[in-house]
Amino acid sequence: MALRDILLTLSKNEMMNTAAQKYGLRLGAQSVIAGTNLEEMIGNVKKLNAAGIEATIDHLGEFVYDEAIASRAKEDILKVIDAIHAHQLNAHISVKPSQVGLDIDIDFCYDNLREIVEYASDYGIFVNLDMEDYPRLQPTLDMLEELNKVFDNVGTVIQAYLLRSKEDIEKFADYRLRIVKGAYQESEEVAYQDKLDIDINFLELIEYHLLHGKFTSVATHDHNIINHIKRFAADHNISHEKFEFQMLYGFRSDLQKELAKEYKFCTYVPFGKDWYGYYMRRLAERPQNINLVTKQVFNKKTNTMIAVAAGAFILGRITKKNK
Repeated sequence: MALRDILLTLSKNEMMNTAAQKYGLRLGAQSVIAGTNLEEMIGNVKKLNAAGIEATIDHLGEFVYDEAIASRAKEDILKVIDAIHAHQLNAHISVKPSQVGLDIDIDFCYDNLREIVEYASDYGIFVNLDMEDYPRLQPTLDMLEELNKVFDNVGTVIQAYLLRSKEDIEKFADYRLRIVKGAYQESEEVAYQDKLDIDINFLELIEYHLLHGKFTSVATHDHNIINHIKRFAADHNISHEKFEFQMLYGFRSDLQKELAKEYKFCTYVPFGKDWYGYYMRRLAERPQNINLVTKQVFNKKTNTMIAVAAGAFILGRITKKNK
């Protein structure tokens, strides 16, 4: 089993997620998670703003199957909106629908999202609906369309590894969209499996939305793709006001600051105690992410911890298979 598959499977392990919450930031996560509480996040966003960088803030939360927990998550997100307004942060919100009840009941989830979007609208704050795995895709898009009938401060994410994304980006051309490669484990029936196919689709989606869309967030750490988009925007006289580059908090910080001098730039800022699933998916996305974190924070001890976790997982699968 490839390391990517191991890490993606580990990201869904509720036992490890619970342990991660109990013991705090570990495994190098402290370099790519902007704190576990509101105060730490605010301080880190202010540092980004001082460098000319906007933030999209994600109060992390996964494995939500209880209405009370989903309601608390909604209240926490409303507090983030209050903090953005009170501290005059250059920031907006990213929300995972599953965190506020999608896996419980779609109407319950929609009501929570509507409250968040309406509350943010009163302050002129944008809300991005994060895209999750394939079974949650269509319900998320359905709720987005309903919200857009009333509010104009809501958008979503298009994932380049999905086969249907070209149709989706044409349908949602009038929306502000973040375009990403994708970070979940999907079957060949719904997703490209080859990196080259994903990269080609990624560029095609970005180019289409730059030409036809409302506003495009180009989410990538790949300097080759960034340079391609720079040239494409210049060749087609696309205003710098119509797009931004976007990266994850803690990754390629020097390049983030450099890009922010010339282009709109936004950093995806995750924070909170529920960091584990997000962190493991970031490591799984591409080998370079592991290298980046290793260079910035890992030592021999933390590398050993990951090796032990991966080894324990593999051993568990072998043991289960042999029973």
